[in-house]
Amino acid sequence: MPFAKLDDTLEMFYEDDLFADPWRHAETVVLHHGNAKNTRLWYAWVPLLARQYRVIRLDTRGFGRSSLPPEGYDWSLSNFATDILHLLDHLELDKVHLIGETVGGTISLQFAYEHPERLHSLAVCSSPYKFAGVATYRDYYKLVQEEGVESWVRKTADRRVDPKAEPEHHQWYIDQMSQTSQRVVLETLAYLANQDLAGILPRINTPALIMVAEDSVANNPDRTYGMAQLMPNAQLLAIPGTTGYVQHSAPEKCVTAWREFIGLLSHK
Repeated sequence: MPFAKLDDTLEMFYEDDLFADPWRHAETVVLHHGNAKNTRLWYAWVPLLARQYRVIRLDTRGFGRSSLPPEGYDWSLSNFATDILHLLDHLELDKVHLIGETVGGTISLQFAYEHPERLHSLAVCSSPYKFAGVATYRDYYKLVQEEGVESWVRKTADRRVDPKAEPEHHQWYIDQMSQTSQRVVLETLAYLANQDLAGILPRINTPALIMVAEDSVANNPDRTYGMAQLMPNAQLLAIPGTTGYVQHSAPEKCVTAWREFIGLLSHK
C-alpha cells in the first residue's frame, strides 16, 4: 500500500488507479474525501474514471490510514491545501483535475485559490463554503463530544446517503466514518466552525463544477447558489432525481455530469 512521507508528522496513504490504454496519455484526477471519511468512500467513482484517467485517492491528515497528527496540531484549510500540494510534488504531478466532496470540496476550493496553476479543473460535491454563523456545526461538535463519532454519523446518515438505499449501505457508511478518532473529529469541527470562504471565492478562476442533489438546492444555501454566484467561472448543477449527498447517492450521474463538463472545457 502506498504511503508518502510529506513532512515530519504526516505519512499520507493514497491509492493510485489507472486502467487506460497504455499508449494513451492519461490526465490525473485527484479525489479528496470529506471530514471523518477516507479513500473507500470513492469506491464507485474509481471504475467510472480510471479507464480514461489516472485516479489518485488520498486519506487526508488524521483520517483513514494516514498518520494521526499530534495534539495541538494547527488545523486549517490552508494546511490541508498544502498537504495536497506536497502530495502532487511527491508524485511529480504538474496539473490535475481536483474533485472534493463535502469538506473535501471546501479544502479543494482553498487549494484552487492558493495554487491555481496546479489545476486543470475543480469540482465540488455537496460542499459548504460557509461555516461561521451556521449553528449546525457547533451542534455537531456537542453531539460528538457527548455521544461519540458513531452516534453523530448515525443520527445524520439519512442526509448523507439516499434514505431509500439498502440498510447495509447505510451501515457500511457509518462504519467507515466511525473509525475516525474522536479527538480529530472534535478538533476539525472546532476549526471549521469559524470558516467562511466568501471572501476568496470571487478570486477563484479555475473552471469549476458545483454538484448537489436536486433536493439540496433550496435546503442548503451554504452549499449551493451562494457559492455559484460568488465564483466567476463556476457552473452549478443539481443532479435531477437525486437526494442526500449526491456523490454517494448517485455516483454514476455525477461522473457523467463531470465528463460532460470536462468535454465542454476541452472544446473552448
